[in-house]
Amino acid sequence: MRELALSGFENYVTEAVEKVSESLVSVSSMRLERRFFGIVPLEGQGSGVIIDEKGLILTNNHVIDGATQVHVSLKDGRTFIGEVVGSDEATDIAVIRVDARDLPAAELGDSESLKVGQFVLAIGNALGLPGGPTVSLGVLSAMGRPLPGADLIFEGLLQTDAAVNPGNSGGPLADLEGRVVGINSAMIPFAQGVGFAIPINTAKRITAEIMEKGRVARPWIGISGIGLTQPLARRYGIPVQWGFLVAEVVPNSPAHAAGLRAGDVVMEAGGREVAHTKDLLLALSQVQPGGTIEFGVSRMGSRVQLRVRPTEAAVVQRFGGR
Repeated sequence: MRELALSGFENYVTEAVEKVSESLVSVSSMRLERRFFGIVPLEGQGSGVIIDEKGLILTNNHVIDGATQVHVSLKDGRTFIGEVVGSDEATDIAVIRVDARDLPAAELGDSESLKVGQFVLAIGNALGLPGGPTVSLGVLSAMGRPLPGADLIFEGLLQTDAAVNPGNSGGPLADLEGRVVGINSAMIPFAQGVGFAIPINTAKRITAEIMEKGRVARPWIGISGIGLTQPLARRYGIPVQWGFLVAEVVPNSPAHAAGLRAGDVVMEAGGREVAHTKDLLLALSQVQPGGTIEFGVSRMGSRVQLRVRPTEAAVVQRFGGR
């Protein structure tokens, strides 16, 4: 019985790998960099996943950032010159187009329906090794993670213990049904079994905006902080137990001009309850730069209403490493 169960699980894994691998591509880029002795060509290697049979491919921004040439290699051996349609540094998403038709597009899943502890597969061209893609199996360790070391509010990332190595960047994170639930993006070199992926729902939204506008207009208000939890509230004597705790307000930012302070807890934004960081991000994503959004804030036990006018984000922090 045990052997039967194990055999069934192995079939799930191998079938999922076969399904996703059809849509996996290798992305190589070249950029020119000035060194003290002259201009030097630098090559980069990453992965991507086909999301449209007419030639649209998702990868990481840092895989193609600054590239003068992008080449895309398919599983069947064909190689194309890729056109970068657009990219977004803040979410590390880029969209490439190749001149091809009838490509095997991946099935995209729903990252909001994921559960911590479920099995996931990281697939990509790890280390650029020849002989086909590398597959690693792990569990979804956490959801809604900020990228360690980032000083901006990022939309929550998926954390997994499936091995994510250089070259995996831009490749799919898939469930056991072979549906793409994330785009592998980053790893922490000094940690063991910690990799990150961009939720596919985020990637879908960013892709749609890139295809519609050619870029992502991201509202910026100039705060950093953390989602408030009951243990955190008890530890610091905060009279409310949920919301977004503001840790820092950038001087002369829209938040600063509106009167937001460090220590404030944003509990409502745009008429929506802010229970988690993602709620604040969702509310901000609905506001165009130059528009306004109403914040309901808890400040030392009192309720304060503030009106913030976001501007368009001009500078973002990049993810690191191919």
